[in-house]
Amino acid sequence: MNRIVVNTDRVVGTVDRRILGGFAEHMGRCIYGGVFDENSPRSDAEGFRTDVLEAVRALRPPVLRWPGGNFVSGYHFHDGIGPIDSRPRRFDAAWRTEESNRFGTDEFMRLCELVGAEPYLCLNMGTGTLDEAREWLEYCNSAGNTEAARQRRANGRDEPYGVRYFGLGNEVYGEWQIGHKTASDYVTAAREWAKVLTWTDPSIELVACGETGWSDWDETVISGLAEFVRYYSIHIYTGSEDYWSNVLAPHQAERAVRITSALIEKARYNQRLSHRIDIAYDEWNVRVAKRHHGPDDHEETYTLADALAVATYVHGFVRNAAVVKMANLAQLVNVLAPIMTSPEGIVLQSIYHPLRLFGAHLEGEALDVAVSCPRHDLAEVLDTAEAHRVADLGPFPVLDVVAWRSSDQKTLWLSVVNRAEEDLTAELALWPSLEVSAASLERVEASDWRATNTFAHPDAVGVVAEPLEGPGGARIQRFPAHTHSVISLALA
Repeated sequence: MNRIVVNTDRVVGTVDRRILGGFAEHMGRCIYGGVFDENSPRSDAEGFRTDVLEAVRALRPPVLRWPGGNFVSGYHFHDGIGPIDSRPRRFDAAWRTEESNRFGTDEFMRLCELVGAEPYLCLNMGTGTLDEAREWLEYCNSAGNTEAARQRRANGRDEPYGVRYFGLGNEVYGEWQIGHKTASDYVTAAREWAKVLTWTDPSIELVACGETGWSDWDETVISGLAEFVRYYSIHIYTGSEDYWSNVLAPHQAERAVRITSALIEKARYNQRLSHRIDIAYDEWNVRVAKRHHGPDDHEETYTLADALAVATYVHGFVRNAAVVKMANLAQLVNVLAPIMTSPEGIVLQSIYHPLRLFGAHLEGEALDVAVSCPRHDLAEVLDTAEAHRVADLGPFPVLDVVAWRSSDQKTLWLSVVNRAEEDLTAELALWPSLEVSAASLERVEASDWRATNTFAHPDAVGVVAEPLEGPGGARIQRFPAHTHSVISLALA
């Protein structure tokens, strides 16, 4: 018999809901024609698509990262403030298109207010200057009488926005990035930026620009910026048309977390630092280039297998709750996104459903889980990209499981991804035992792991919900093949 044992006495970390954060970049139809569409009858008077806002609210994202991404390395915030019809139209060198600047800082802050998220601004360390970054910080946060603060008031916002998170550039390590730098050059610049920005507003929390978490860049940057930053960002995208490679590749994110955590601990110890430095996985998702479509070739149709991979990513963040305190799915709408739009409406992609379940339930304390079940050995690396080299981490349990308990200790949840190609039955056990007064289950499923939600067939991948009967809330539970299940246990 397969067995899932939750150790209710062993807390592995406090779950931070910011791991359910989102990301919106000026890329393809993410902003224009996505969340913001002034010409749509489905938009409100401010230009926001009301159907998109409703779908985003259901995900309950605690934080949104903006404006990039690669876009930010050529973005100047002054272009996106003031009267909307007077803003300059600019060439966007990152995505080789034109930027209208009709969606800028104040519109982003309004979006965050509408969906209940905290803003996270990424700074332009490509073509931008330190003075410009400081002015942007003043525009957002200053209660004083500086020129930037007066501009914000003139643009209709009297009170400061109080932005807490500022990223020191985006993917500066990459040659594709405007303003690409070596690790040492980046550290030299970022130390000065960090110093002046924190002088301007000591309440902000800075995010250093990391790479994969295991690269030479990461070791240099962590050591060089540990004194100044509160978070270290790493990025990962995985994806394969091969089923097993696709659903197992997210475990590479956990390898990156382990290595990054060790590098952070080394820097904190050697430099005698007392402040925490946590990991912000501020770009992550499933991405298969062959499947991209849409007017800008950045849109992807997600399968049920991709939903299982997304759930596994979140499992990895929960298992590492002690050190992963923020994560931002890339992206929010249309571009590699859980939500797709058309002039007629929206469709919720397969990956939307596990994210909504986590959004509804994830909080409290992550608990230790032991799983006994069949394992899958990924015999060969079907994609040699660094992000997919996970075969050495196997063999992998086909049931991937995490558990957490609410802060008031009245509810316990189990999230179970059955990656096997057959149904599996498992015994659920809480040790030490707790009395369960009621239990229910929500399950993401479809008729086939290749199933996708499209405008023609929007419900091919969906969620079923059911109560669980029996002693202790269904101690023997069946998990159908290729499903993601969230079990809620009310504790007496």
